[in-house]
Parts: sequence; structure tokens; C-alpha cells
Amino acid sequence: MKNSISNKQVIYQIAVHILLFMTTAITKRDPNVDTGEVFMFVNYAVTAFLIGFVLVPKYYKDKNLTFLLIGSTVLVIAAMLIEELFLEHIFYPDNRGQSLNVYTILQVLPKIMMLVGFKLGWDAMVMRNEMEKLKDLARQSELQFLQSQINPHFLFNNLNNLYSYAIEGSSRTPEIILELSAFLRYMLYECKDDYVRLNKDVEQLQNFISLNELQIEDRGKVHFSNCGNNCDFMIAPLILVVFVENAFKHSVSSLSENIDISVDIKVDDNGTLRFDCKNTYAESSNTSNLANGIGLENVRKRLELIYADNYDLNINANNGVFHVMLSINLENRVV
Repeated sequence: MKNSISNKQVIYQIAVHILLFMTTAITKRDPNVDTGEVFMFVNYAVTAFLIGFVLVPKYYKDKNLTFLLIGSTVLVIAAMLIEELFLEHIFYPDNRGQSLNVYTILQVLPKIMMLVGFKLGWDAMVMRNEMEKLKDLARQSELQFLQSQINPHFLFNNLNNLYSYAIEGSSRTPEIILELSAFLRYMLYECKDDYVRLNKDVEQLQNFISLNELQIEDRGKVHFSNCGNNCDFMIAPLILVVFVENAFKHSVSSLSENIDISVDIKVDDNGTLRFDCKNTYAESSNTSNLANGIGLENVRKRLELIYADNYDLNINANNGVFHVMLSINLENRVV
């Protein structure tokens, strides 16, 4: 716990003390507040301050609950004795000051406990806010780390493709370089924000498909259907491209013909994105890690961190077809 006292806490403590004092005063038969009641409440407040602002930070932090309990007990007894032996003799010498009343603790203890309780409640609220801030920082750090993995992962795969075309002396090599440059520009300069326009992300996805479609040539076909004019929403960048990259990678590496890749993106009137990606692959090839690559593991973590309960992801591989179905609720992120 922090020992420093903020301005907000000072205001909070003043308000709590005034409220408790007034509540105590108006519950008496005589609503008038005399000087003795003020000094007695100050006695409770000082005791509560010593417990809440001195003993608790010192011993609770060190988990020394024995000294905390002993110290608190001593202070409560001291407060009771101050009231009985001094304050009552000074302000009420003709009645309460005539004798020592051990039941005074029944009046002293609840008030001190309430004041200390309000202090602990404030500390708990502050700690909760700090924990939430730490969780947000950890979440942002993890998201930045996960997103930073996409760049080298994407670049590695496409540089391999570019290398193979360069070795063959293909006339398409300049075209591939331009497509790759455009997509990298988008990744490096336009994906710094937490969310980007869906239409922009879909546009770059189409460029990415065009880039990778060069690998297929006459070995198959690629179908792409975008969300049309209903793309006025925001989405976390570079989510969809991971699935498309995975589709090309496994189709091209395992099939010499009959490659079939289908990508369909829709957004319904409720703002729910529905992404459907299918690709063929050779079942005889090594597909044990088909749904567990670095890219897919990465995007699963990002979806969980960003969208939590607002997305649904289903991935299956049957009869030579790898199928990804993703839905994301975008209704609260309208541009």
C-alpha cells in the first residue's frame, strides 16, 4: 500500500469524517453538538488515522499481522482511556466523569473501525485501479509483441516466393516487388493504431491475395468476395490476412494442381463481420500442424485479447479442405 496521500483521498477522508460525526450527533436525544463531542470524535479520528495510515501500511505490507493486531489493540485501549480519564473529566465532570465505565469500548470501537474501514476501502479501490492499469499495460505490450511477430513472419514467407521467381528470371518479379512493397507500407505505417478502417484492411487483403495468386499460375483458382459498401466499421489490423496467408501456404506447398482458395467477407446489418476462408490441401501431406502454426496461434491470442467474448472462431480440416469461419462483433466500432 502507498503511504502518500492524494488530494482526492484528503477530500474523501474529510467527507467521511464529517458524515460520520454528523450521523453520530443527530442520533442522540439532544441534536445539539457540544465541544466535548467534538474532542471525543477527534480522539477517535486520530486513533483511526494512526491505525489506517501508520500501522496498516507498515505491518500489513510486511505481512506482520501479529504486530498490526497488537498495535491496533493498544491504540483503541489508549483512545478509550483518554476519553474516560481525561475528556469526560474535563467536559462532563458532573455525570460521566464521576466513574470509570469499561463499556465505553462499545462506543469507541465501532466508530474507530468505521473510520479505518473507510480508509481500507479507499486503499482497495486504488489498488484495484492500479491493477487494471497494469493489466491494460500488459495487454498492450502483448498485443504489440504479437503484432510485431506478423511483420517478420509475413516477410519471411514472401521473400521466399520472391527468391524463387528471381531464380527463374520471371518477368513477374517487378510486379511482386511492387505488391510486396505496398503491403509492407500498409503494415508499417497504417497499422500502428489499435483499429483501422475495415474497407482499408479489406483493400490490402485483396492486394495480398493478388500478390500470392501469382504463385498458383495455372494450377488452380482463387475466389475473393469482399463486403462491398457495408465496410464502414473499424477492425483490429492484420487479423484476416493471417488466415489467407495460411490458406495459400498450405495449398501451394501440398498441391501441384486443383488448388482452390475461397475468401468471402460479409458484414450484416447488426455490424457482425463474417469471414469465411476455404482452401484445398493434400491429405497425404504432413498436415499435423495445419491448424497450429505460428501465425494461427498468434491470431488466436490477438482475437482473445482484443475481442474477448465478441468473436467466434471455428477451424476444421476435412476431406482435403481446410475451413476457417470467423465472426466478429463490430457494432460498437462504427467509423
